[in-house]
Amino acid sequence: MSKASEYPMRGALRVHEADNVTTTIADIAPGTTLFAGSDLRAAVAVGRGHKIALAPIARGAAVIKYGFPIGVATADIAPGEHVHSHNLATVLSSDGDYRYAPPAARAAPTAMPSRTFAGYVRSDGRVGTRNEIWILPTVGCVGNLAARVARIAGERHAERINGVHAFKHPFGCSQLGDDLGHTRALLAALAQHPNAGGVLIVGLGCESNQLGALVDHIPADRRAHIRTLSAQAVEDDEAACLALVDELVAACADAPRTDVPLEKLVLGVKCGGSDGLSGLTANPLVGRMADAVAAAGGKVVLTEIPEIFGAEQMLMDRAVSRAVFDETAALVRDFKQYFIRHGEPVSENPSPGNIAGGITTLEEKSLGAVQKGGQVPLVDVRRYGEEAALPGLTLLEAPGNDAVSSTALTAAGATIILFTTGRGTPLGFPAPTLKIASNSALAARKTGWIDFDAGAVLDAGFDAAADALLELVTATASGKPTKAEVNEERDIAIWKSGVTL
Repeated sequence: MSKASEYPMRGALRVHEADNVTTTIADIAPGTTLFAGSDLRAAVAVGRGHKIALAPIARGAAVIKYGFPIGVATADIAPGEHVHSHNLATVLSSDGDYRYAPPAARAAPTAMPSRTFAGYVRSDGRVGTRNEIWILPTVGCVGNLAARVARIAGERHAERINGVHAFKHPFGCSQLGDDLGHTRALLAALAQHPNAGGVLIVGLGCESNQLGALVDHIPADRRAHIRTLSAQAVEDDEAACLALVDELVAACADAPRTDVPLEKLVLGVKCGGSDGLSGLTANPLVGRMADAVAAAGGKVVLTEIPEIFGAEQMLMDRAVSRAVFDETAALVRDFKQYFIRHGEPVSENPSPGNIAGGITTLEEKSLGAVQKGGQVPLVDVRRYGEEAALPGLTLLEAPGNDAVSSTALTAAGATIILFTTGRGTPLGFPAPTLKIASNSALAARKTGWIDFDAGAVLDAGFDAAADALLELVTATASGKPTKAEVNEERDIAIWKSGVTL
């Protein structure tokens, strides 16, 4: 988290001493004094999470938040004026002139008490936070079959395992090249996930995504808990699937939960429906969780590459080696070229909901988003469908789309996902997903969606909120259901990046 405000807080928060804007923490009426002991007043009504100028900003001058430029003023801005889309514009381009600096001494992450959680220790030493049966269709044609089997088997085995879940998707047929490769790699990675005590992969038989080729993507020593079935090859496909699920349940139902150190957790971090407070409350609070897991020797996975555009140098400065720096730069450049190939500007973000919540430019959104990585050194870069391999922070290739990126986090091995939001969303994913509200109003209004109120940091401070969130993270890893799990929100989305026949 950037240096906190030097002013006593009243209605707004200055994130860094270099900032020339402040962010409102509540709806502000015209004439409201923004800070105790200051004469600065809001010139107009401003909503929560929006920016107000602290000093005169000339047209063409940089607007500074988090201590970094978030764009340039398109008009002269007086102190107290609202700073948003009408007078602030991005300067983000497709260019990337990145600089490498050898690793230097870094500030130590904030110390937190050591924790354990009760997880399922798998034969290869990985630890799951759930003991479930997952049914993965190779192709959309058998998605409903998979869902029907999951429903029947889930009722049949409700007392023996944590659940039976089918993850439908529309792909696997008529795909070519890298596009087919993405689907295959993603499903193969999910099939190896430690939260699945057993996996049934169901194929149709005639699809591009053939069962045999998919299974070949799974290491031989990770196939013992996997069964496969081609629906066209059997007379009663439903009965055959149920028999295989029964077999899988019998093999894993007696697995015990065991106390393990926090280093066995793989933490995925994600933001969606962000607002102007996300980078001040929820994201840095999740950064504390990343620090705690990494300090214990665990893995943290950060993705949403288009939502680090404008803040990528901050991550690159944390690379542990020149090789990791080069891989990070290559990944960011590749993603920018992906936009350019499709005729889209790299700054085609933030979303309408982000803008309504006070975020103006992609630079601002990205500088807030990278707070989720805390102070953890960047140790590795993984491409889409690959598994995080090293303790520390891994940067994962995936787009910003909530469902696609959260599925990719799960495929990378995340056994729990921390999902921050300023606007709210009901979505859930294969790994338990905790929804963390950036503001208390959202947490109070959407109690059926939100698991934790990060708006509390504005009153209780980060230390108290971090202790409470870490307690919830370990309880969830030990079996406490998330709101998304209670609501049966469990879905996947695969990145469609190529030609369909």
